[in-house]
Amino acid sequence: MDSGAIRRRLALGLAVLTASGLLAVAAPGEAQAAASASCPGRKVRTLPFSTGTVLVYKRGGYVCAVTVTKKPGVKRKMSVSVQARGSRPVVDEGRYAYHAGPVMVHAGRRCVWLKGRVGQGSVSSGWILC
Repeated sequence: MDSGAIRRRLALGLAVLTASGLLAVAAPGEAQAAASASCPGRKVRTLPFSTGTVLVYKRGGYVCAVTVTKKPGVKRKMSVSVQARGSRPVVDEGRYAYHAGPVMVHAGRRCVWLKGRVGQGSVSSGWILC
């Protein structure tokens, strides 16, 4: 391998490390959620509360949600739930360091109710996305 190819590979590696570092500094909660949680679709709502945020995604008739903590790295009681009107809620609850979820329901064109909790803080959306 010639020295030009080695320099190009080193430059590419440095660029990738720099970009990932900037992303982690710019938005640590959402960067962590994006890196480790996989909700398909496009983000349609952000439900912030005192200790975290619920990120809501939609694709086709499916709604997916993740609760992300504002202070990642410390295990805390967290939960996320999504309920399509007329159905039972789908819940993920436990002690997590970064996020709870993802949880997904098929809502079709029905309204959904989302809830998220991190420690003592919580959010409840009411019926949305109707």
